[in-house]
Amino acid sequence: MKAMFGVVSLLVALAIVGFVAARQLKTAAPSALSGAASGTVREQSQQIQQKVKDDVTKALQQGAEARKDTPDQ
Repeated sequence: MKAMFGVVSLLVALAIVGFVAARQLKTAAPSALSGAASGTVREQSQQIQQKVKDDVTKALQQGAEARKDTPDQ
């Protein structure tokens, strides 16, 4: 009887966690793709990759400019 109660409790807990996770994924997905919410998954992936590439390039340029502006020590 204890084993049966333990299994049922585990299944109920698993169902609750699954339900909460599914709700969070549904609400988080649109905000994670802000600006890239249209198109296929492949297009969204390419848009996100391009945004990351642009951001890294911009950060590297800013770093290079900052090094150029400060005298060597």
